[in-house]
Amino acid sequence: MNNDSSFRIVAALRDWIAQAVPGARLPSTRALVAEYAASPVTVQKALRTLTAQGLIETRPGSGAFVRAVRTARPLDYSWQTAALRSPHRHIPSWASAMRTAPQGVIALHTGYPDRELLPERLIRSALARSARSEAALTRSPVAGLPELQAWFANELGAETPVGVTLPLASDVIVLPGSQSGLSTIFRALVTAGQPMLMESPTYWGAIVAAAQTGVEVVPIATGPDGPDPDELARAFQETGSRVFYAQPNYANPTGTQWSAALRSQVLDVVRAHGAFLVEDDWAHDFGISTTSHPVAAQDDAGHVVYIRSLTKSVSPSIRIAALIARGPARERILADRGAESMYVSGVLQAAALDVVTQPGWQTHLRNLRQQLGARRDLLLTSLREHAPDAHIANVPAGGLNLWARLPHGTNLDRLVADCEAAGVLIAAGTDWFPAEPTGPFIRLNYAGPNPGAFADGARIIGRALASNT
Repeated sequence: MNNDSSFRIVAALRDWIAQAVPGARLPSTRALVAEYAASPVTVQKALRTLTAQGLIETRPGSGAFVRAVRTARPLDYSWQTAALRSPHRHIPSWASAMRTAPQGVIALHTGYPDRELLPERLIRSALARSARSEAALTRSPVAGLPELQAWFANELGAETPVGVTLPLASDVIVLPGSQSGLSTIFRALVTAGQPMLMESPTYWGAIVAAAQTGVEVVPIATGPDGPDPDELARAFQETGSRVFYAQPNYANPTGTQWSAALRSQVLDVVRAHGAFLVEDDWAHDFGISTTSHPVAAQDDAGHVVYIRSLTKSVSPSIRIAALIARGPARERILADRGAESMYVSGVLQAAALDVVTQPGWQTHLRNLRQQLGARRDLLLTSLREHAPDAHIANVPAGGLNLWARLPHGTNLDRLVADCEAAGVLIAAGTDWFPAEPTGPFIRLNYAGPNPGAFADGARIIGRALASNT
């Protein structure tokens, strides 16, 4: 399929549509094939792009038509302003990474791995067995199935060095995905109106959770090597905060992995200030050239609250994660979880446990490591060749994303719009900053669908950047 031909047809038809009346019928596919000397597949791709952009609509058996602008009485929602009252603060909307990609576009924006990177056979078998088990008919304990709690505790225990007390199954709380866990932790350990330190840039979902719970975020700059321990200590001292949210392994969006020295230094700072480190190990299963090394493995005094998700690595439909905490903090978190959702589906817990305890799970992870490495390198090579102005400061050793800095003065909104018009979805870096962005960035996912289109996508990004500055 020739993407350049498709884009040429889209551009020509956009001009034609601009001059046409609403409801006008577009030339037939056969006529477009002849006019542009293109294949029917290329023409259909161009029509799908125009449909996704809302410019045309198709009617089965009749053809494609210029979309009519339907007018109606203006909808007035002003009454809701008084009913809802003024919010304490603005709560960000869901990030662009959650957008569903129309068919035919090159999707570099998403935050999830492609279906072909999931252990599909293991998932389907596990769900079938789980549906026939007692878990399908009984209520799960509030903290989770004991067998699944033990699996999470044993996994972290395997990383725990000699001299540090191993985590127990009773330290584990099973969650319906890590996002709800973040909201719970922020409510239970920080509370509304209190300060919390947070890496910047960082996971957009943590920023949203902080806003929803009324937490006052204090950004801590992080770079290719992670945060500066001295800056972290200064922020604890100046703000009085007792919680620091961070992603020490394959951070979203930067891909940064902390060194062993930095893990120890940050933990020392946290201990010195009688504080908590909320460690988000979202990409535990996505190592490429290294493996995840949780800070939590070095702590047995309850300073680290550890979150480990299976949602992205097992299946987005099996939203299972775990939180490991010790002491009164765990009890406070568990009380919040019980009030929030009572318990997590036993069927999903049993299915997740089934998947990760099958011999095929480790085989899948080894294959996944190779596939992610090949995809990362392919996208990186494509960008360096076709979009050299998208500078990658850090080649991640794991995770799903590349974090690219763009030239000073780049208009991000225009760049995203131009790329989308040409058939590529990218995510503006703005969503990942809890305060003002420090420059123009984009996040590109190399684990999404159709890696064969990475070169075309990079070429489009390069053209859009060249016309942006």
